[in-house]
Amino acid sequence: MGEFDLIRRFFQRPVRRAELGVGDDCALLAPAPGMHLAVSSDMLVEGRHFFADVDPEALGHKALAVNLSDLAACGARPLAFTLALALPRADSAWLERFSAGLLALADAHGCELVGGDTTGGPLNICITVFGEVPGGQALLRSGARAGDDLWVSGTLGDARLALEALRGERALPAPLLARARERLERPTPRVALGQALRGLAHSAIDVSDGLVGDLGHVLRASGAGARIDTSIATKLIATGAMDTAAEGIFDQDTLLRCTLAGGDDYELLFSAPPEHRAAVQAAGEATATPVTRIGAIEAAPGLRLIDAQGRALAQQYLSYDHFQ
Repeated sequence: MGEFDLIRRFFQRPVRRAELGVGDDCALLAPAPGMHLAVSSDMLVEGRHFFADVDPEALGHKALAVNLSDLAACGARPLAFTLALALPRADSAWLERFSAGLLALADAHGCELVGGDTTGGPLNICITVFGEVPGGQALLRSGARAGDDLWVSGTLGDARLALEALRGERALPAPLLARARERLERPTPRVALGQALRGLAHSAIDVSDGLVGDLGHVLRASGAGARIDTSIATKLIATGAMDTAAEGIFDQDTLLRCTLAGGDDYELLFSAPPEHRAAVQAAGEATATPVTRIGAIEAAPGLRLIDAQGRALAQQYLSYDHFQ
């Protein structure tokens, strides 16, 4: 199977939004009047971002999900994406499952595949996604203000637990591992919530490298500090909460490490003024996405981690860094 046969068989589809799609040298996209184009790229590399034996359908899903999560953090609506794919070999069975997972998520969000590239080489997936957001309404990292509530969507830490188990660093009961692995390999991009937060949230970011590290990006961009109530944050780990068999398995340090510095959660971390609490809760309910208030933005620089009694934690938690 040659390169162009591969593209036609697994990735070429009719397009609705683009003037030109797969098959031309460039795709042509035209955002609606008054809209800004939101663009983001993410790369997944075998051995760095996923295991060699990952289900290809799950990998296709995650490859697009991590990009859609960036659009969600901006409050943008997905339009289209391109796919650059390096393959060790043209394996039809693998490509069938990979493209099925990729395109099922694309269809669920109305996001069209409009171009890209394929080549031989170590397995590497790079997606660039395009979305649109009304001018002046994009959610940014730089908008956090002292006094804002600090919120997070969904759950945190399950992906880190799965990663540790798959690396052989900890044992998990089979049902818990399956549940945690689902969160690692099939994250849910919070696209609808991101759009619902336009006009409510002052700032937003998606949690890809860990809560503490990603919040740090917001604080630096906004020139602010923050406080996180760790007694609330550690309860956001869903794997243990959903199964009573998990009781007693995780010590406090594990819960803190996984929820504060785990990464691969792809939830939204955002700040909003206290007067919008009811509206934020309503946005979560309208989009079927749990939202939890975990702290506050403060004027004093730096991040303070406190326990249920308001005492500062001595230990700090570092998020994932690709080069460390």
